Amino acid sequence: MQPRNMSMSGVVDLAALKAAGEAKAKAEQARARRQDPENADAPAASPLVIEVTEETFESDVIQRSAEVPVVITFWADQAEQSKQLNAVLERLAAEYRGRFVLATAEVYANQMLFQQFGVQGVPAVFAVVAGQAMPLFQGMAPEDQVTEVLDQLIAVAEQRFGIVGPEVDADAAAVQAPVAPPRPATPQELALSAAHDALDAGDLGGAIQAYRNVLADEPANAEAKLGLAQAELLRRVAEADQASVRQAAANAPDDVQAQLAAADLDLVGGHVEDAFGRLVDAVRRTAGDDRDTVRLRLLELFEVIGPDDPRVAAARTALARVLF
Repeated sequence: MQPRNMSMSGVVDLAALKAAGEAKAKAEQARARRQDPENADAPAASPLVIEVTEETFESDVIQRSAEVPVVITFWADQAEQSKQLNAVLERLAAEYRGRFVLATAEVYANQMLFQQFGVQGVPAVFAVVAGQAMPLFQGMAPEDQVTEVLDQLIAVAEQRFGIVGPEVDADAAAVQAPVAPPRPATPQELALSAAHDALDAGDLGGAIQAYRNVLADEPANAEAKLGLAQAELLRRVAEADQASVRQAAANAPDDVQAQLAAADLDLVGGHVEDAFGRLVDAVRRTAGDDRDTVRLRLLELFEVIGPDDPRVAAARTALARVLF
Protein backbone atom coordinates (compact mmCIF):
# COMPACT_ATOMS: atom_id res chain seq x y z
CA MET A 1 0.00 0.00 0.00
CA GLN A 2 1.25 3.45 -0.87
CA PRO A 3 1.88 5.64 2.15
CA ARG A 4 -0.65 8.27 3.10
CA ASN A 5 0.26 11.60 4.66
CA MET A 6 3.87 11.19 3.51
CA SER A 7 4.66 14.73 4.58
CA MET A 8 5.39 16.84 7.59
CA SER A 9 1.96 18.47 7.54
CA GLY A 10 0.76 19.40 10.99
CA VAL A 11 4.24 20.05 12.33
CA VAL A 12 3.77 23.82 12.47
CA ASP A 13 0.73 23.46 14.72
CA LEU A 14 2.64 21.19 17.06
CA ALA A 15 5.68 23.46 17.24
CA ALA A 16 4.16 26.13 19.44
CA LEU A 17 6.59 28.84 20.51
CA LYS A 18 6.35 28.00 24.19
CA ALA A 19 7.02 24.30 23.59
CA ALA A 20 9.91 25.15 21.26
CA GLY A 21 11.53 27.40 23.83
CA GLU A 22 11.25 24.83 26.59
CA ALA A 23 12.53 22.09 24.31
CA LYS A 24 15.57 24.12 23.26
CA ALA A 25 16.46 24.79 26.88
CA LYS A 26 16.18 21.12 27.78
CA ALA A 27 18.20 20.08 24.74
CA GLU A 28 20.97 22.53 25.57
CA GLN A 29 21.12 21.26 29.16
CA ALA A 30 21.29 17.68 27.95
CA ARG A 31 24.12 18.50 25.50
CA ALA A 32 26.01 20.28 28.28
CA ARG A 33 25.76 17.24 30.52
CA ARG A 34 26.99 14.95 27.77
CA GLN A 35 29.94 17.19 26.89
CA ASP A 36 31.11 17.77 30.49
CA PRO A 37 34.18 15.53 30.98
CA GLU A 38 33.77 15.76 34.75
CA ASN A 39 30.25 14.41 34.66
CA ALA A 40 31.06 10.90 35.79
CA ASP A 41 27.42 10.08 36.26
CA ALA A 42 26.51 10.68 32.60
CA PRO A 43 24.37 7.80 31.31
CA ALA A 44 25.70 5.30 28.81
CA ALA A 45 24.54 5.50 25.22
CA SER A 46 20.83 4.83 24.95
CA PRO A 47 19.58 2.02 22.73
CA LEU A 48 18.55 3.17 19.29
CA VAL A 49 15.57 0.80 19.12
CA ILE A 50 13.23 0.26 22.05
CA GLU A 51 10.01 -1.64 22.58
CA VAL A 52 7.53 0.77 24.13
CA THR A 53 4.47 -0.07 26.23
CA GLU A 54 1.71 2.02 27.75
CA GLU A 55 3.55 1.80 31.08
CA THR A 56 6.90 2.97 29.70
CA PHE A 57 5.57 5.53 27.20
CA GLU A 58 6.13 8.53 29.47
CA SER A 59 9.80 7.73 30.20
CA ASP A 60 10.78 6.05 26.94
CA VAL A 61 9.05 8.45 24.54
CA ILE A 62 7.81 11.70 26.10
CA GLN A 63 10.84 12.38 28.31
CA ARG A 64 13.36 11.14 25.75
CA SER A 65 11.81 13.32 23.03
CA ALA A 66 13.26 16.38 24.80
CA GLU A 67 16.73 15.26 23.66
CA VAL A 68 16.17 13.32 20.45
CA PRO A 69 13.31 12.81 17.97
CA VAL A 70 11.44 9.58 18.75
CA VAL A 71 9.87 7.72 15.83
CA ILE A 72 7.03 5.38 16.84
CA THR A 73 6.02 2.50 14.60
CA PHE A 74 2.73 0.75 15.33
CA TRP A 75 2.74 -2.86 14.14
CA ALA A 76 0.91 -6.18 14.49
CA ASP A 77 2.29 -9.68 14.29
CA GLN A 78 -0.19 -10.83 11.65
CA ALA A 79 0.45 -7.76 9.47
CA GLU A 80 3.50 -8.79 7.43
CA GLN A 81 4.01 -5.30 5.96
CA SER A 82 4.35 -3.81 9.43
CA LYS A 83 7.11 -6.28 10.30
CA GLN A 84 8.89 -5.52 7.04
CA LEU A 85 8.70 -1.78 7.72
CA ASN A 86 10.03 -2.32 11.26
CA ALA A 87 13.09 -4.07 9.82
CA VAL A 88 13.74 -1.12 7.49
CA LEU A 89 13.34 1.43 10.30
CA GLU A 90 15.59 -0.53 12.66
CA ARG A 91 18.33 -0.60 10.04
CA LEU A 92 17.91 3.12 9.38
CA ALA A 93 18.08 3.85 13.11
CA ALA A 94 21.55 2.30 13.14
CA GLU A 95 22.57 4.15 9.96
CA TYR A 96 21.41 7.51 11.39
CA ARG A 97 23.58 6.83 14.48
CA GLY A 98 21.36 8.41 17.11
CA ARG A 99 19.78 11.28 15.19
CA PHE A 100 16.47 9.61 16.03
CA VAL A 101 15.36 6.79 18.32
CA LEU A 102 12.92 4.15 17.10
CA ALA A 103 10.15 2.98 19.44
CA THR A 104 8.08 -0.03 18.37
CA ALA A 105 4.53 -0.51 19.75
CA GLU A 106 2.57 -3.71 19.13
CA VAL A 107 -1.03 -2.59 18.72
CA TYR A 108 -2.83 -5.44 20.48
CA ALA A 109 -0.65 -5.06 23.57
CA ASN A 110 -1.07 -1.27 23.56
CA GLN A 111 -4.71 -0.61 22.71
CA MET A 112 -4.75 2.68 24.63
CA LEU A 113 -1.81 4.08 22.65
CA PHE A 114 -3.38 2.77 19.46
CA GLN A 115 -6.55 4.76 20.19
CA GLN A 116 -4.84 7.88 21.54
CA PHE A 117 -2.80 8.26 18.37
CA GLY A 118 -5.89 7.67 16.21
CA VAL A 119 -4.22 4.84 14.30
CA GLN A 120 -6.44 3.62 11.44
CA GLY A 121 -4.38 0.58 10.48
CA VAL A 122 -0.88 -0.86 10.54
CA PRO A 123 1.84 -0.15 9.77
CA ALA A 124 1.53 3.44 10.99
CA VAL A 125 4.44 5.73 11.86
CA PHE A 126 4.38 8.79 14.11
CA ALA A 127 7.02 10.98 15.73
CA VAL A 128 7.27 12.72 19.08
CA VAL A 129 9.49 15.79 19.41
CA ALA A 130 9.62 17.81 22.65
CA GLY A 131 6.54 15.95 23.83
CA GLN A 132 4.62 16.94 20.69
CA ALA A 133 3.14 14.14 18.55
CA MET A 134 2.93 14.32 14.77
CA PRO A 135 1.87 11.81 12.08
CA LEU A 136 4.54 10.79 9.57
CA PHE A 137 2.95 8.19 7.28
CA GLN A 138 0.79 5.08 7.16
CA GLY A 139 1.37 1.94 5.14
CA MET A 140 4.46 0.45 3.53
CA ALA A 141 6.69 2.93 1.71
CA PRO A 142 9.82 2.82 -0.48
CA GLU A 143 12.97 3.32 1.56
CA ASP A 144 13.92 6.54 -0.23
CA GLN A 145 10.59 8.08 0.80
CA VAL A 146 11.06 6.88 4.37
CA THR A 147 14.53 8.48 4.56
CA GLU A 148 13.13 11.71 3.06
CA VAL A 149 10.55 11.91 5.86
CA LEU A 150 13.18 11.11 8.49
CA ASP A 151 15.42 13.86 7.14
CA GLN A 152 12.53 16.33 7.31
CA LEU A 153 11.74 15.24 10.87
CA ILE A 154 15.35 15.70 11.99
CA ALA A 155 15.50 19.14 10.35
CA VAL A 156 12.27 20.25 12.03
CA ALA A 157 13.50 18.96 15.41
CA GLU A 158 16.69 21.00 15.11
CA GLN A 159 15.31 24.17 13.54
CA ARG A 160 12.15 24.61 15.59
CA PHE A 161 13.05 22.85 18.85
CA GLY A 162 16.85 22.94 18.96
CA ILE A 163 16.91 19.17 19.39
CA VAL A 164 19.82 17.32 17.82
CA GLY A 165 20.24 13.67 18.67
CA PRO A 166 23.79 12.86 19.80
CA GLU A 167 25.82 10.78 17.36
CA VAL A 168 26.43 7.39 18.91
CA ASP A 169 28.15 4.15 18.09
CA ALA A 170 25.28 2.01 16.87
CA ASP A 171 27.00 -1.22 17.89
CA ALA A 172 27.72 0.06 21.38
CA ALA A 173 24.17 1.31 21.80
CA ALA A 174 22.83 -2.06 20.75
CA VAL A 175 25.06 -3.86 23.26
CA GLN A 176 24.03 -1.53 26.07
CA ALA A 177 20.32 -1.83 25.38
CA PRO A 178 18.64 -3.29 28.46
CA VAL A 179 16.78 -6.53 28.02
CA ALA A 180 13.29 -6.09 29.36
CA PRO A 181 11.86 -9.05 31.25
CA PRO A 182 9.18 -10.88 29.28
CA ARG A 183 5.69 -9.62 29.98
CA PRO A 184 3.38 -12.36 31.31
CA ALA A 185 0.79 -13.32 28.74
CA THR A 186 -2.75 -12.21 29.52
CA PRO A 187 -5.59 -14.78 29.52
CA GLN A 188 -6.78 -13.24 26.25
CA GLU A 189 -3.35 -13.69 24.64
CA LEU A 190 -3.17 -17.28 25.88
CA ALA A 191 -6.58 -17.99 24.37
CA LEU A 192 -5.52 -16.45 21.05
CA SER A 193 -2.32 -18.49 21.07
CA ALA A 194 -4.31 -21.68 21.64
CA ALA A 195 -6.61 -20.76 18.75
CA HIS A 196 -3.63 -20.09 16.44
CA ASP A 197 -2.06 -23.42 17.43
CA ALA A 198 -5.29 -25.27 16.66
CA LEU A 199 -5.54 -23.54 13.27
CA ASP A 200 -1.91 -24.41 12.44
CA ALA A 201 -2.53 -28.04 13.44
CA GLY A 202 -5.56 -28.28 11.14
CA ASP A 203 -8.03 -28.57 14.04
CA LEU A 204 -10.51 -26.22 12.42
CA GLY A 205 -13.35 -26.99 14.83
CA GLY A 206 -11.14 -26.35 17.83
CA ALA A 207 -9.77 -23.15 16.31
CA ILE A 208 -13.26 -21.84 15.54
CA GLN A 209 -14.45 -22.47 19.10
CA ALA A 210 -11.30 -20.90 20.58
CA TYR A 211 -11.66 -17.75 18.47
CA ARG A 212 -15.34 -17.51 19.43
CA ASN A 213 -14.37 -17.76 23.09
CA VAL A 214 -12.01 -14.80 22.66
CA LEU A 215 -14.65 -12.75 20.85
CA ALA A 216 -17.23 -13.51 23.53
CA ASP A 217 -15.04 -11.59 25.99
CA GLU A 218 -13.63 -9.05 23.52
CA PRO A 219 -15.97 -8.60 20.52
CA ALA A 220 -13.71 -6.01 18.86
CA ASN A 221 -10.54 -8.14 18.88
CA ALA A 222 -9.33 -7.79 15.27
CA GLU A 223 -6.91 -10.73 15.47
CA ALA A 224 -9.64 -13.09 16.67
CA LYS A 225 -12.03 -11.86 13.98
CA LEU A 226 -9.45 -12.55 11.30
CA GLY A 227 -8.61 -15.99 12.71
CA LEU A 228 -12.27 -16.97 12.96
CA ALA A 229 -12.98 -15.88 9.40
CA GLN A 230 -9.99 -17.86 8.11
CA ALA A 231 -10.87 -20.99 10.07
CA GLU A 232 -14.51 -20.94 9.00
CA LEU A 233 -13.52 -20.44 5.36
CA LEU A 234 -11.08 -23.35 5.47
CA ARG A 235 -13.68 -25.63 7.06
CA ARG A 236 -16.25 -24.75 4.40
CA VAL A 237 -13.93 -25.63 1.52
CA ALA A 238 -12.17 -28.59 3.16
CA GLU A 239 -14.26 -31.30 1.50
CA ALA A 240 -15.73 -29.37 -1.41
CA ASP A 241 -15.60 -30.93 -4.87
CA GLN A 242 -14.47 -27.96 -6.94
CA ALA A 243 -15.90 -29.14 -10.24
CA SER A 244 -19.31 -29.86 -8.73
CA VAL A 245 -19.41 -26.57 -6.83
CA ARG A 246 -18.53 -24.50 -9.88
CA GLN A 247 -20.97 -26.37 -12.11
CA ALA A 248 -23.77 -25.85 -9.60
CA ALA A 249 -23.02 -22.12 -9.42
CA ALA A 250 -22.97 -21.82 -13.22
CA ASN A 251 -26.28 -23.71 -13.56
CA ALA A 252 -28.10 -21.76 -10.83
CA PRO A 253 -27.01 -18.11 -10.67
CA ASP A 254 -29.91 -17.35 -8.30
CA ASP A 255 -29.07 -20.18 -5.88
CA VAL A 256 -27.60 -18.36 -2.87
CA GLN A 257 -25.86 -21.38 -1.36
CA ALA A 258 -24.30 -22.32 -4.70
CA GLN A 259 -22.91 -18.81 -5.14
CA LEU A 260 -21.57 -18.73 -1.56
CA ALA A 261 -19.75 -22.02 -2.08
CA ALA A 262 -18.25 -20.87 -5.37
CA ALA A 263 -17.12 -17.57 -3.83
CA ASP A 264 -15.30 -19.49 -1.08
CA LEU A 265 -13.40 -21.46 -3.70
CA ASP A 266 -12.63 -18.29 -5.66
CA LEU A 267 -11.09 -16.68 -2.57
CA VAL A 268 -9.07 -19.72 -1.51
CA GLY A 269 -7.81 -20.04 -5.08
CA GLY A 270 -6.55 -16.45 -5.04
CA HIS A 271 -9.30 -15.03 -7.27
CA VAL A 272 -10.26 -12.35 -4.80
CA GLU A 273 -11.99 -9.95 -7.20
CA ASP A 274 -14.01 -12.85 -8.65
CA ALA A 275 -15.20 -13.87 -5.18
CA PHE A 276 -16.21 -10.35 -4.24
CA GLY A 277 -17.85 -9.67 -7.61
CA ARG A 278 -19.84 -12.90 -7.42
CA LEU A 279 -21.27 -12.01 -4.02
CA VAL A 280 -21.98 -8.37 -4.86
CA ASP A 281 -23.92 -9.70 -7.86
CA ALA A 282 -25.79 -12.12 -5.60
CA VAL A 283 -26.71 -9.26 -3.25
CA ARG A 284 -28.08 -7.33 -6.23
CA ARG A 285 -30.27 -10.28 -7.31
CA THR A 286 -31.64 -11.19 -3.87
CA ALA A 287 -33.82 -9.68 -1.17
CA GLY A 288 -34.80 -10.27 2.44
CA ASP A 289 -33.06 -13.04 4.37
CA ASP A 290 -31.17 -14.27 1.30
CA ARG A 291 -29.68 -10.81 0.75
CA ASP A 292 -28.61 -10.60 4.41
CA THR A 293 -27.00 -14.04 4.18
CA VAL A 294 -24.92 -13.06 1.16
CA ARG A 295 -24.01 -9.64 2.60
CA LEU A 296 -22.78 -11.15 5.87
CA ARG A 297 -20.67 -13.73 4.01
CA LEU A 298 -19.14 -10.95 1.94
CA LEU A 299 -18.22 -9.06 5.13
CA GLU A 300 -16.60 -12.25 6.47
CA LEU A 301 -14.49 -12.53 3.34
CA PHE A 302 -13.47 -8.89 3.76
CA GLU A 303 -12.08 -9.88 7.19
CA VAL A 304 -10.01 -12.66 5.60
CA ILE A 305 -8.36 -10.30 3.10
CA GLY A 306 -8.00 -7.36 5.49
CA PRO A 307 -9.59 -3.90 5.58
CA ASP A 308 -6.56 -2.11 4.10
CA ASP A 309 -6.54 -4.16 0.89
CA PRO A 310 -7.64 -1.99 -2.08
CA ARG A 311 -9.74 -4.88 -3.40
CA VAL A 312 -11.78 -4.76 -0.20
CA ALA A 313 -12.26 -1.01 -0.55
CA ALA A 314 -13.44 -1.42 -4.15
CA ALA A 315 -15.85 -4.22 -3.19
CA ARG A 316 -17.26 -2.17 -0.29
CA THR A 317 -18.00 0.65 -2.72
CA ALA A 318 -19.70 -1.76 -5.14
CA LEU A 319 -21.73 -3.27 -2.29
CA ALA A 320 -22.86 0.17 -1.13
CA ARG A 321 -24.06 1.01 -4.65
CA VAL A 322 -26.10 -2.19 -4.76
CA LEU A 323 -27.60 -1.73 -1.30
CA PHE A 324 -28.35 1.98 -1.48
